[in-house]
Formats: sequence, structure tokens, C-alpha cells
Amino acid sequence: MIKKSIQLLFVLTAIGLLSACSDEKLPVVHLQGDTMGTTYNVKYVVNKNQQKVEGLQTTIDNRLQQVNKLMSTYDPESELSRFNQSRYTAPFNASEETRSVVAEALRINKLSEGALDVTVGPLVNLWGFGPTKRPEKVPTDSQIAEVRDYVGSEKLRITQSGLQKTHPQVYVDLSTIAKGYGVDKIAAILELQNIHDYLVEIGGEMRVKGQRGDGSGWLIAVEKPLSSGRAVQKVLSVGTNAVATSGDYRNYYEQDGVRYSHLIDPRSGKPIDHNLVAVTVVASSSMTADGLATALNVMGWDAAKKLAEQENLAVLLIRHHNDEFEEYISTAFDETVEIKN
Repeated sequence: MIKKSIQLLFVLTAIGLLSACSDEKLPVVHLQGDTMGTTYNVKYVVNKNQQKVEGLQTTIDNRLQQVNKLMSTYDPESELSRFNQSRYTAPFNASEETRSVVAEALRINKLSEGALDVTVGPLVNLWGFGPTKRPEKVPTDSQIAEVRDYVGSEKLRITQSGLQKTHPQVYVDLSTIAKGYGVDKIAAILELQNIHDYLVEIGGEMRVKGQRGDGSGWLIAVEKPLSSGRAVQKVLSVGTNAVATSGDYRNYYEQDGVRYSHLIDPRSGKPIDHNLVAVTVVASSSMTADGLATALNVMGWDAAKKLAEQENLAVLLIRHHNDEFEEYISTAFDETVEIKN
């Protein structure tokens, strides 16, 4: 598995009042299972000229297992774990798949001026949000500085046949982007089977295409950023696209009256402390949407707005302001997404 996640998006399957439906309903196949420390769901429509695809779930499970064997940090024998365990700065042979995911992470790192950093794991652990337990005391500046010595995407390179560290203790965790990559790989499997009406979801990261069995579009609910309970902030129709959300309103701890978010800003080495509480990104690639959602959430309200407009990103931001939730919808989001409520 890659990482346990909090699901901030969910599918609305019974919204008759929000969309027109055909009287004729086509069967919808629902496949589900466990992967990457969370769950996956695949729904696809069987049209008149098709039949249910036999063995599809086995194909999906095998593909996701392949991704885990490459990029899981929980499997000590995975390709990424072996790279992390290596205490050498010599080039390390790695698959084209792992290199492609790292390349996208490094691209988003540069785009976000360092806000997304797949080497930040040691700082996450230091603050008590990794596999290790919560620290008894908040880390000191000297402890943070010591760990930051081997954190930073500039210390990670892609070679022609693999990866390379410039510091032997560099540790790479692709959990902020790998679930989205898994979604994209499942979508590719469906396309090869000539399936063009589907929804794919892993741990809340989604990609949709076409229609549901009743002829209506897939509807995705963005959760209201509440620390307890569940409520809907927005209902979206995103067309043929992927959608990912990042939020810091549930995974945190408090000590001495101070709230510490699980989102660590690699540029400071400390948890974020701004009022941007949730980011939703719509993009053609689930991997890209996954990484951008985290990056924008780390950046904060003003910087995220600026980047969204500068790079034409379809983004919904929610911040806690004056005891209320305030929204910002980017130009590209307004042009791409149909808001149903």
C-alpha cells in the first residue's frame, strides 16, 4: 500500500432533482477492492452493444499491485523502498513508470515553487504524521534544520535509466501523487476494453467519462471542510476529467493550545498555518490533479489564486474567513466545471 488517505470527494448516485435522466437505464457494473492503504471503486456502463467484461477486476487488481510493487513505501521490497534504503549517491536503476511519476512530481514542485516536495517524508515523520508516533514535544528549530539537510527536490534527480540522490539520506514518498497515477492506469485499462462511460476512484481521487446508466452525467460532491460530520459544499459535473481534493481540516493535533496541520510546508519545515482549508483541482490527468491539490493547499490562499490564474488551472479554493467558509473559483474552473448547487 502507498498511504492511508482521508476521502474528501464522493459520488452522488441518487440526485434525481439535479439532472435529467433517461427512462431507459443501462446496467452499471461496480467493482471495488483494497489498494494503496485505502479502497478503490470502478463503475462502468454496459451499453447495448457490449457485455460485462469478464476478468476485468483481476486485471485491475494486478495492475494496481504492479504500481504498489514499484512505488509503495510500506513494502520494503518495492522499487521505491529499495531506492530509499540505498545510502549511496550513485545512479539507481528504476522503471520508466516510477521515473514518469517522479518527473511529474518534480514538475509540480517547480511550478509551485517548492510547495509539493516528494522528499518531505522525514519532516512529516518528525512532526508525528508519518508511520512513527506523535512526538512528545514539538520539534525544535535545530531538529528541523538537521532533517532539512536531506530534504528537498533539488537533491533528487532523474537519470536516463533511474533515479539519483545528491544526499545519501534522501527519502522519496510518492503518496501525494501515486493514487492519482493508479486512477489513470485503471482508466487506460477501461479504454482498452472499449468502455467509455465510467468512474474510477482511489481514496477519493477520481476520474470520470461519459454518462451513468440513466443517461445523466456523473456527479461529484465536494465535502464541506468540517472537522467532524459530513456535509456537501458543492456538487460538480466535471465532464471527461479527473478531480482531486486536498484538505487539512481533519488530520491534525493540538498541543499547548496550538493546532498543528499534517500538511508540512517543505520550504519552512513546519506545518502550514494559513486559513486555506480545502483545494479541489480538475484536470485531464488524475496524477496531475492529485499533486496540484496538495501543492496549492500548502501554498495558501493568495499564492494558490495567483498560480491558478497564471497557469490556467481549474481550481476551487475554500478558506475559513471571519467564522465562515469563503470560496474562490478560478477562471478555468468556471469554464470547465458545471456547478449543480
